[in-house]
Amino acid sequence: MNREEILDAAKHCVCGDREQDYGTPENSFSNIAALWGAYLGTPITPVDVAAMMIMLKLGRLEGNQGHVDSWTDIAGYAACGGEIATEAEGA
Repeated sequence: MNREEILDAAKHCVCGDREQDYGTPENSFSNIAALWGAYLGTPITPVDVAAMMIMLKLGRLEGNQGHVDSWTDIAGYAACGGEIATEAEGA
């Protein structure tokens, strides 16, 4: 896959039916942040969730660098995290 195809696939994931299945990234990542924060005993933000999901995907790439789904997911998590972070800052 080329970069345009990877970005298109990520856009399809984060701007498609997934929101109907899981809710908005803001709500979903907020729920995940609350659960992770309770488990770890430390505050976690929705932006932290996006960053940590990217790290999870990077860890998976360690075992298979050619797995395009991980690259696609990284692009999607970056887009969601960037949107949440910039909306929070009013940018």
